[in-house]
Amino acid sequence: MILINEAKAEKTRPTLGDRLHFVALIPRDIALALVCLDFRTFIAGFRLLPPRYLEWTSGIRARRAFHRAARRVPAYARFLGTTTANGLIPETDKDAYIKVYPTEARCVDGRIPATGVMIDESSGSTGTPYNWVRSQRERKESHLFISYFTKHCFGTEPYITINAFSMGAWATGLNMGLALQRNAIVKNTGPDVGKILHTLAFFGPKYRYLVLGYPPFLKQLIDAAEKRGFPLQDYHLDALVGGEGMSEGLREYLRKRFIKVFSGYGATDLEIGIAGETPLSVAIRKLAEKNGAVRSRLFGHDSRLPMVFQYNPIMHHVTANANGELLFTITRKSVLSPRIRYNVHDQGGVMRFDEMTAALAEAGVDIQDLIAETGTRPMPFPFMWIFGRRDFTISVMGANIYPEDLEQCVYADEGLSRITRSFTQTLVETAGAGVRPGFYFEVTVEPDEALVKKFSESILAHLIKVNADFAEAWHEYPETLVPEVKLFRVGEGPFQADASKIKQSRLLRSPKEDGSAA
Repeated sequence: MILINEAKAEKTRPTLGDRLHFVALIPRDIALALVCLDFRTFIAGFRLLPPRYLEWTSGIRARRAFHRAARRVPAYARFLGTTTANGLIPETDKDAYIKVYPTEARCVDGRIPATGVMIDESSGSTGTPYNWVRSQRERKESHLFISYFTKHCFGTEPYITINAFSMGAWATGLNMGLALQRNAIVKNTGPDVGKILHTLAFFGPKYRYLVLGYPPFLKQLIDAAEKRGFPLQDYHLDALVGGEGMSEGLREYLRKRFIKVFSGYGATDLEIGIAGETPLSVAIRKLAEKNGAVRSRLFGHDSRLPMVFQYNPIMHHVTANANGELLFTITRKSVLSPRIRYNVHDQGGVMRFDEMTAALAEAGVDIQDLIAETGTRPMPFPFMWIFGRRDFTISVMGANIYPEDLEQCVYADEGLSRITRSFTQTLVETAGAGVRPGFYFEVTVEPDEALVKKFSESILAHLIKVNADFAEAWHEYPETLVPEVKLFRVGEGPFQADASKIKQSRLLRSPKEDGSAA
């Protein structure tokens, strides 16, 4: 963690920034509490703070969180004693830290308090589900920021929130319902199409609605409503999604019925509501999708178009390691089980607001033009982008193929996107111990050979367009890279397990032949 040394300009009297420079170090987070008294104070206060100051304060708070954990968390103290990182604060992750030490040892003072604690369970999308303990105060602080982020993106006019995230022990569903109660009326339906449509019919189109859920589920909601003849077009609907990435193609599909569609970023390993899309971050992403010069200047030469978020650096300190993986430190003192430089193995990067402004200018873009297009005044929070998780990648002949690539391919063809419910990818063994990519799709119609051929041709053609590494390998080894494409009816084949999961699986680790495939 690097602390930024700012040059001190001569001033005749202290500015608000100077005062907050001091109060950043006041015990018990009094400064944060004062700025966050209400939404208007939060917005007005943070807009006065320069990006370099926010970065400096974030580093100070992260360093404080590190010393506190080293002093009061038994597991972290033992971890530091057995780890060397060339003078740097070492990274933690699930394998090196969470799996090694018991939950109690990873808590402040080595114990779980008898009251005021909530236990969340992760989805298990990368393997075994884990339990995560959180204090009442840390959850309230997280809920507060989520409610403010939602107001910033969707406005402060009254609306009914329909929470379609999965309910139960998982972190997102319950906590999103509690967070949005600060802003609006909330009905927690879970991912139940019938209940959601019944709720809309019961209260009618006189209300505004904000629907929360996983991006693929909201697509299912639109498709089901259309099939049933439900008039979603008569309603004012906005969508707040999360839990997984979303292509711009899927966003545009959702915008057939939802006016605004924004995504949030979080990880159960850490907490929900770490970052969120804003009107400006979405405008930057859409520009990068269309403009290769902007894309390469901001995000490098990765074939994937990353999700772009903004985050509050007072609550979370985010950096990237040499492998392009993001490291998170939750800086608040309320955290029961501290995570210091924690790596969830999401690939991406970070950039201060002023750095983003300069980078866009180098690519010939005035950020003020983008701001004017959004019609909203932005927050000077830093930007964070996420390409995806390395765990879900397959590699063939040196070409990495990502779930984000497949999603772009699906939504590039309106006919395919309309009938595709889910997809997964794998490596298929061939004669002579070779491998080739396997792409499996869950479709809502009866698959036949003609449809398989259409999927195969469309997906291959678009994959060559969106993935430069695959395109180069294709020209050299086309016979090796011809993908195996299979179609399955809903809930069949490799998609049977998804019915009992809260997230769809994007990587099939042990492919098996299934007679229901076309």
